Amino acid sequence: MDKGTTTGHITALITIAIWGTTFISTKILLTEFTPIEILFYRFLLGLIVLITVYPKRLKLRDKKQEIIFAAAGLCGICLYYLLENIALTYTMASNVGVIISVAPFFTAVLSHLFMKTEEKLKVQFFVGFSVAMIGVCLISFNGSKLNLNPIGDILAIAAAFVWAVYSLLTRKISSFGYHTIQTTRRIFVYGIIFMLPFLIIFDFNLNVQNFIKPEYTINLSYLGIGASALCFVTWNYAVKILGAVKTSVYIYMVPVITVVTSVIVLKETITWMAMLGIGFTLMGLFLSERR
Repeated sequence: MDKGTTTGHITALITIAIWGTTFISTKILLTEFTPIEILFYRFLLGLIVLITVYPKRLKLRDKKQEIIFAAAGLCGICLYYLLENIALTYTMASNVGVIISVAPFFTAVLSHLFMKTEEKLKVQFFVGFSVAMIGVCLISFNGSKLNLNPIGDILAIAAAFVWAVYSLLTRKISSFGYHTIQTTRRIFVYGIIFMLPFLIIFDFNLNVQNFIKPEYTINLSYLGIGASALCFVTWNYAVKILGAVKTSVYIYMVPVITVVTSVIVLKETITWMAMLGIGFTLMGLFLSERR
């Protein structure tokens, strides 16, 4: 494994490590903010940070590339999070957690169909996917009864599919040769633009008093600076180095990080089923990434 590939794996791991802990900040913020408000504020803050860190304007070499950026903003920033949040209002979080983990499968299929230059799919990918999904199910349901809800589950499937499309779009964008921060910043701009109509639909409310409270400011900053500005740059960079399929496989790790964080931060007890699930998930990740 060369140095560039190693860096790609490290950045993917860093991204997932942060994304797997965001549920704590979101849970705290939901006491005063609505899901759409959290979504808008975190990406607006993320955009401001990216502009501050790298203010150089992106000049496109081909105007047709603008369509790809717009599509990436629509899928990865706007639709994915909206579909996921709405799905959570209809079905159990465990269902959503499992279904979202199907995103690597969608990514692999779409990559095979539309991106012939991407890494070829092998049997080990599907074996790894199956093993990882067993682990994710054990972690997410953890002994609870499976309760299907057609509307919520279909929305979660749509979210996973949209994220797969976003992964392929960022792979395409990486081939343009622009700086990763510049491209991520442009994707954020389009994501926020597409988000604006939903602010009206979901009764967006600007309450300045909420920002005065330290616990809200800290957690919103974590989501905006860490989970948005930093993580989308590192994720897009990993996709550029590893490819859409290999990077998306790291999504299997999100439930694992969530369980570990719950034990460390929230002092929750880890069950034998969750431990078994972590083992299966890590094994599936290893099988999918192994050459």
